[in-house]
Amino acid sequence: MNDKHATQDNAEQQLELSQYFPYQLSTLDTAVSRSMSQLYSGRFNLNRQEWRVMAALGNKNAMTAKEIATHCNLEKMQVSRTVSRLKDSDLILQQEDNDDRRYTRLSLTEKGKTIYRKLVPLLLAREAFILSALSEDELQQMLDLMNKIGQKAQELQQWG
Repeated sequence: MNDKHATQDNAEQQLELSQYFPYQLSTLDTAVSRSMSQLYSGRFNLNRQEWRVMAALGNKNAMTAKEIATHCNLEKMQVSRTVSRLKDSDLILQQEDNDDRRYTRLSLTEKGKTIYRKLVPLLLAREAFILSALSEDELQQMLDLMNKIGQKAQELQQWG
C-alpha cells in the first residue's frame, strides 16, 4: 500500500491534512452540499436534513421514522427533530400505520409534494453541472471506486 503520510520512522509519522483522504472527502462533501443547499435553503427555507427527509418521502411515498433514518443515513434524534419541523411547516403528514398501530407512517403533504416537484429538476441540473467535469467513463469509475471505498469503511466499522 502506498502511504504518502509515512516518514522513515513510524514514531515520527505526521499527517498532512490536505493530503488526508477523509479530509479531502469532507471538503468535497461540503462544497457539493453547499452548492445544492443554495436551492433548498435559499428558495424554500429547508435545511439539509429536512430536504433529505422530503427527498426520501418523495421517492417512497410513505415511510416510518426508522425507515427514514436508515434510508437517509441520519440519527434517530435528527429524524425526530426534522419530522417535527416539517410537520409544523405543513410539509409532511403523520398517520397511524394501518398494519401496525404502534407505528406511524410519514408522507408528503400536497404543499410538500409541490416543493419536492419544484426542487428535484433544479437539484438534478446542478448535479449534472458538477458531474459534467467527468467523462462517462470517469463517472462510472468514480462510482465504482466510491463503492469499493464504502465497502472497506463498512468493514472497519464491523471490526470496531
